Amino acid sequence: MLTKRQYDLLMLIDENLKTLGIPPSFDEMKEALGLKSKSGVHRLISSLEERGFIRRLPHKARAIDVIRIPDNIEDTRASSKEMPIMTPVNHIDNAFDKIPLYGKIAAGTPIEALRDDNEFVAVPPSMLGLGEHYALQVEGDSMIEAGILDGDTVIIQKTNTSENGAIVVALVDGFEVTLKKLFCRKGRVELEPANHNYETRVLTPDRVSVQGRLVGLMRNY
Repeated sequence: MLTKRQYDLLMLIDENLKTLGIPPSFDEMKEALGLKSKSGVHRLISSLEERGFIRRLPHKARAIDVIRIPDNIEDTRASSKEMPIMTPVNHIDNAFDKIPLYGKIAAGTPIEALRDDNEFVAVPPSMLGLGEHYALQVEGDSMIEAGILDGDTVIIQKTNTSENGAIVVALVDGFEVTLKKLFCRKGRVELEPANHNYETRVLTPDRVSVQGRLVGLMRNY
């Protein structure tokens, strides 16, 4: 299934290839789609490639082939068996709430989460509790034993506190963000993975702040 924005980008690339012989630049894609950052373009390109609509050629700049094109966006919705994770704001059904998708979070090596105010996720109201919520896309495998896989979308409730053993979004040293189990023990903070191949990080409390608590998960099959 394609969202409207994915479909618009696919048609933009195809039109440029037909008329100019090259795909648009990332800056041109960003402007055409009304995005505020290139990170949004990267996510759309990756999603189109994963679904088999385009192919990126290695070791070449601006090298994208269009493999196939749906007749229209309605056809992609009718023929797809996938449940959507990301839905354009104007097309969210009344039975769902929308929350912002802030970007990717590492479930392995910490990376800074990228906020993009142009992307949202449609979630059932029953998945949300009190307060504000946001979504992050998981990158990595350090939480697989907790059922959190690479590519999953996690739903996070904003909070700066959490009980021991909860899975939280932790900010380390003011710039690294990671998804881990949190334990506070004897003047230290432990960020524990759910994968025996990774080691627990032990830090002083002044180096860690809680940015949110995991309350839900969504996945495409």
